[in-house]
Amino acid sequence: MVMEKEQLVTLAEVKEMLEKASLERAELSYEQKQAKEHAVNVCRLNVQTTKKLLKDLEKINKISPQIAVKITEILPTHPDDIRVLFAKERFTLDQKEIDEILEVVRKYI
Repeated sequence: MVMEKEQLVTLAEVKEMLEKASLERAELSYEQKQAKEHAVNVCRLNVQTTKKLLKDLEKINKISPQIAVKITEILPTHPDDIRVLFAKERFTLDQKEIDEILEVVRKYI
């Protein structure tokens, strides 16, 4: 059995994949329909904009790929939102780093 490599996917990409799948197939599964509905209701950025935001977030040292994807989904606007995302990390961000993340996100919303 060949295991496929895991890949992080943004909500915008999920939305696009499910929209394509719904056009190609006769019907989506219940789970796919629910995921598509959630993506349509929650996702505020398109795939291109999300990729640009991810690229800008990658330039900030302490942001892992997983947290960068979460930031693109949540689009935090308050320092407390950032702190929650980093709560399980082994380090804390200082106010300057939090402001830098918020500034990057503000460019895209």
